[in-house]
Amino acid sequence: MAKITIQAHPGAKRNEVIRCVDGVWHVKIAAPPIEGKANKKLIEFLSEVLDIPKSAISIDKGATGKRKMVEITGVTIEAITRKLGKYLLL
Repeated sequence: MAKITIQAHPGAKRNEVIRCVDGVWHVKIAAPPIEGKANKKLIEFLSEVLDIPKSAISIDKGATGKRKMVEITGVTIEAITRKLGKYLLL
């Protein structure tokens, strides 16, 4: 199991990884921060980028805030960093 910190930026036009600063991934989410919609979209987006099932991703801490601790099973932190880093270059 790996844990990453994500700073969510809800209400964006599209989902995208914008940067990583001091180990915190900044991710734009194309959903409003209402009734968990942004959290759901974040999990869907990470599932797509990391090529893993949505069930392998959960928000461990910060579900109601912008900074979240995300727990991911079945993949190493190195693989997560590599895949998110590649997405930055697109």
